[in-house]
Amino acid sequence: MPSFLRNEFRALHSAVMFFTRIPLPSLANHEDADLQRSSMYFPLVGWLAGAVAAAVWWAGLKVWPPAVASGASLAATLLLTGAFHEDGFADMCDGFGGGHTRARIMEIMRDSRIGAFGAIGLVVMLGLKWHAVAALAGVGAALEACGGAAGAGASAAAGAVAAGAGASAVGVTAAAGAAGASSAAAGAGGAAAAGG
Repeated sequence: MPSFLRNEFRALHSAVMFFTRIPLPSLANHEDADLQRSSMYFPLVGWLAGAVAAAVWWAGLKVWPPAVASGASLAATLLLTGAFHEDGFADMCDGFGGGHTRARIMEIMRDSRIGAFGAIGLVVMLGLKWHAVAALAGVGAALEACGGAAGAGASAAAGAVAAGAGASAVGVTAAAGAAGASSAAAGAGGAAAAGG
């Protein structure tokens, strides 16, 4: 295999391993440069997570009410990513909620425990995502009434965009938190000490 293709494969492999729990074989002689080059594939991995979420949601709508299908879609993305994105979001909520200086924010984000701000942020974020995806069923029904099969396809596409955008946006937050804080869990003790 040419060195260019080999390097691109290693970068894609690193991106998938970094953002998902898809069981891929480990690469021999992993290099830090592989992860650095992998950033160009982060959007592709986000679309992959979004496609899985949309497929589960669409299939769930065939047998369950929209709220249950939305919950199944959400569970699928949590399993696929290992809740990596949600963990980074909780870090951010705890850090900015309990810290008042840059150093204190980073200290709280490095803490392995979740605090009040992180827990509240997760509940709000997951609740909004759950209800937003469930509401897409109504949009799809309206589109189907207007455009038949085209509306059904637009509904599925809307689900993929919503799920993928959520996974990608929070994934970028998590990646920034992981790179800046060298951590992936939030601090209850730090938030409490800061008065949060």
